[in-house]
Amino acid sequence: MTDPNCIFCKIVRGEIPAQKAYEDDDVIAFHDIRPQAPVHLLVVPKTHVATLYDAQPAHQSALGKMLLVAGRLAREAGATEGFRTIINNGRIGHQEVYHVHMHVLGGPEPLGPMLARRK
Repeated sequence: MTDPNCIFCKIVRGEIPAQKAYEDDDVIAFHDIRPQAPVHLLVVPKTHVATLYDAQPAHQSALGKMLLVAGRLAREAGATEGFRTIINNGRIGHQEVYHVHMHVLGGPEPLGPMLARRK
């Protein structure tokens, strides 16, 4: 099931073009249009799941596949010595698009700390 107004669902349906890195029956991966690192891919389940709060057992295969393909896609895109995965969830987690998606970030240089340490 997809959401007619969701930008990622529109990409899944082919209504919005994307530079695809991977696609199968469960997930699609594409290059972020505003990359934050030399390698910045988004891995998205094809079924619309707004947040991880909404994830159900039926989504387990697609959500697991997102992690499964991340390493291969990162390496193929040039992140050969490490990468970071990020799933933002909800307002406090800075989720901007309410369709679960995983950022895969990397490159030839270290990414720096993930979060500033609290004092």
